[in-house]
Amino acid sequence: MNLKTSTEKVKAQSGRETGRQAQKSASTRKIIVEAALSCLIRYGYANTTTPVIAREAGVSRGAMMHHFSNRLTVIQAAIEYLHEKRLKAFRRAVANLPKDQPQLHDGLKAYWKHVTHPLYVAFHELTVAARTDRDLARILGPAQEAFYDEWYRMAGELFPDWQKDPASLELAMDLVNTTLEGMAIRRLSLPENPGAEARLFKYLEACLAALKPAD
Repeated sequence: MNLKTSTEKVKAQSGRETGRQAQKSASTRKIIVEAALSCLIRYGYANTTTPVIAREAGVSRGAMMHHFSNRLTVIQAAIEYLHEKRLKAFRRAVANLPKDQPQLHDGLKAYWKHVTHPLYVAFHELTVAARTDRDLARILGPAQEAFYDEWYRMAGELFPDWQKDPASLELAMDLVNTTLEGMAIRRLSLPENPGAEARLFKYLEACLAALKPAD
């Protein structure tokens, strides 16, 4: 074996080891981020400390600090991950809607499924905490804005007839957002009331039908 061949093999082996290390590091980061979200849902923002996250992730405090220097950096990574998960979940819901002529009811159900998903609890915890935490608000604000921008864009694509009246579309989206997210938040503190939810859902559909631009 000549020196060139030997050197190439060493480089290839080194490349594989580096690739495995990077993959392991990314996997550990993901485990920690998902543990942070789980803690937000189970314990709330105030109790989601770095020791609690490390315990939930099954890693040592030192291993966690190797990836994230403090709690805020973990939370920032969790917000970014949550943002992507929320958009992916809503895209999947939209993709499953009827392709021929999607109805308002179908679109509302897709968003209702989204805001009643367990991950929405984590998002709500962060939103409430950001009211008095400036550092958290600075991180969360852009993620919220990006999510709603993408949601409005997808809604416009799903219901192209509304695009000729942007003002009505924006009002309709604000109405859906405020009503359904408010209903979802109520579930966090009060027993579920399917009857009341069904009435509100029906009334919301009627309001949206009245806002729909004329053909």
